[in-house]
Amino acid sequence: MKCLDDLLVAVQDRPVKKIALAVPEEPGLIKLVKQATELRLAEFILVGDEDRIKELLSEQDLDFKDFEIQDRKDHKQAAERAVSLVVEKMAEVVMKGELHTATFLKAVLGKEKGLRTGNLISEITLYDKIDGGGLQLITDCAMNISPTLDEKKQILENAVELARKLGYEKPKVAVLSALEVVNPAIPDTLDAAILSKMADRGQIKNAVVDGPFALDNALSIAAAKQKKIGGEVAGKADIILVPNLQVGNALHKALVYIAEKKIAAAIMGAAAPIVMLSRSDSTETKLVSVALATYIS
Repeated sequence: MKCLDDLLVAVQDRPVKKIALAVPEEPGLIKLVKQATELRLAEFILVGDEDRIKELLSEQDLDFKDFEIQDRKDHKQAAERAVSLVVEKMAEVVMKGELHTATFLKAVLGKEKGLRTGNLISEITLYDKIDGGGLQLITDCAMNISPTLDEKKQILENAVELARKLGYEKPKVAVLSALEVVNPAIPDTLDAAILSKMADRGQIKNAVVDGPFALDNALSIAAAKQKKIGGEVAGKADIILVPNLQVGNALHKALVYIAEKKIAAAIMGAAAPIVMLSRSDSTETKLVSVALATYIS
């Protein structure tokens, strides 16, 4: 994948996958369902209050007979049913609708009937590289607050798995900190150096990992050369592993509101792709995130 638009085209050329959408009881969600269906990005099984769903479909000039609706008025039951549809192979992706994130994730992570694999679940933000050289991945921007070294390894591995599904055979990973040298006073620089060495020793596979990097010399070849930083990753990172949620969340929102970049978001680490969108996400972000989930399913 060279850009997010390539992803939209690629999905349209494949068999349409099904998304189990829990509690689609909000006009914006039904509008998204309509757009994604018309573009052949996905088909939807709508799980929630059947009467309300039919009302919202009618408002969008959609015939409820064209959609599979499963009546679950209780949000907990709707989330559990949406997850079970994926577990039972009746859908390939599960998506959060108009319900609390905690309720949705409790169903996703249920020990007996959920999508738990034993791996850490993490979020990945994707956007087109500034130089047009492919996709840039940043993780974790939404879920893990202050990950330990082992959790950072799992977050990194989730991002590598996604990158490989998108065609990056051996993605370059820059482990981010405030500076590009190891400083014992900044623990994140120590974690970065350890992760880099773990990759060198084969404990992290299918990726080239280096760090610590400041953001400029992870993304800019000119900045890396100016600071005399060499290696395969410097200035050419495909994946940016942030030290904590505060950094990741700020970068995610800076891309949207300052750089005005089109982005997509993915949740990895479960047994199937998960879509969790915000009401404030643009239509483009919502559509490409749906496309991404169905593409990797």
